[in-house]
Amino acid sequence: MTEVATHALAPGLRVARLITGLWQVADMERDGPPLDPDRAAADLLPYARAGLTTFDMADHYGSAEVIAGRLRAREDVGRLQLLTKWVPAPGEGSREATRAAVERACTRLGVERIDLLQYHAWNYADPRWLDDLFWLAELREEGLVGALGVTNVDTAHLRVLKSSGLPIVSDQVCWSLLDDRPRARLAPWCAANGVGLLCYGALAGGFLSERWLGAAEPDQERAGTWSQMKYGRFLRVAGGWSALQGLLETAAAIARRHDVSLANVAVRWVLEQAGVAAVVVGARPGERTHVEDNLRVFDFALDEADHARLDEARAQLTPIPGEPGDEYRKPPYLTASGDLSHHLDALPAPYPSRPGPGSRTRALSGTIWEDLAGFSRAVRKGKRIWISGTTATHGTRLIGGEDAGAQAHFALDKIEGALQSLGARLEDVVRTRVYVHHEEDWEAVSRVHGERLGHVQPANTLVRAGLIGDGYRVEIEAEAELEEDPDAGEASAQRPAAAHDAGS
Repeated sequence: MTEVATHALAPGLRVARLITGLWQVADMERDGPPLDPDRAAADLLPYARAGLTTFDMADHYGSAEVIAGRLRAREDVGRLQLLTKWVPAPGEGSREATRAAVERACTRLGVERIDLLQYHAWNYADPRWLDDLFWLAELREEGLVGALGVTNVDTAHLRVLKSSGLPIVSDQVCWSLLDDRPRARLAPWCAANGVGLLCYGALAGGFLSERWLGAAEPDQERAGTWSQMKYGRFLRVAGGWSALQGLLETAAAIARRHDVSLANVAVRWVLEQAGVAAVVVGARPGERTHVEDNLRVFDFALDEADHARLDEARAQLTPIPGEPGDEYRKPPYLTASGDLSHHLDALPAPYPSRPGPGSRTRALSGTIWEDLAGFSRAVRKGKRIWISGTTATHGTRLIGGEDAGAQAHFALDKIEGALQSLGARLEDVVRTRVYVHHEEDWEAVSRVHGERLGHVQPANTLVRAGLIGDGYRVEIEAEAELEEDPDAGEASAQRPAAAHDAGS
């Protein structure tokens, strides 16, 4: 019997390197009633018996958590690792709501402690997502959460989280032969900082399999699963059907050489990338079981020639733009729906806006200093917006720890939040001023400024200054000008956020 490789993701949590994902449960239930949980659990029993004992799900994957709980409760099942996600609506949260979400997941899973709780944030410019994570960290200390992870978080914001002392052990992101975004920045950073990548989408919704080799292109908009709808968008960005066929032909030749399936080659390629802890492969309980084929990924390895051939085939693709997770936050929206409308009507403004003297509108970040010292986070008058000197403060917390780059990322998030609250975007910035406390931080902060604003290239001044407050290493102020002048004070509606496939 094939031995399933495992990975120590956190103290006391060793997961199978091939994780069974239950996102498809939501797709199976979208036009009908929930699956029978006991029958579905029985359908998943062969995975557990074969050593594939780790299951991944989320609060919004239909009845997946209930099904996993029924599987765990069976007397003929050994120890399972149950990983789930919490994907709350953006905006104001609370300790009580966070606890309720975790306790609800525990009840569904039939456990007293969740092995790994993974969090999804919709909008980095709204700092309230950090509140949820700090509250989850408290529940981890309490024992309701075993380990804490995130899903679809980019390198910059993983850096912010880790530098702020949050005990993040994993990041679940998309990685496949079609989508190699993690390789450039995220995977090296995770490998160097002890964060394991859990990779979904390795089969691109089934498109990376023999089924589609030489086949006609399907109509992903009108037929198929949510997975096919989603990864059909990835495919079109990557170069289309003919580009896929070239990749499939190469992978199929390698599969024949190793006497395995094309899907095995696609999954094995991801497993062998730096920083990858495990790959998530979806299951559809009661419809298709691929246990025996899935296990074969542990029976072979790709050699240098295989990797070279796959790299040559991938070079014919158009790279998916941006970083992992960008598909949920900026164009092109590579989601099942093709936009971000499934789950939310709109994103709430990160900060409240208030009318000021004359035609001014103010955005307030809620610090005690705004009333005490008589200023606001930002002021808009007509097409112009001025943003106050912004540090890495959230409530009473210093975000980013001693990492000047992480502090700069969070300060720019706050600036972006102020802009969103006043109807503008980061792309409207025309001027920035950056103040660093320590001379040795200038390059790290400058690199972050370039990463976040390089496509805008505003006028900038970099100054060394004595910043007020313990621990602050950088402060940034900005000015923006809109192309048009909609009614002052009316923030434009934020693009709505995606739903069903978040974190899958």
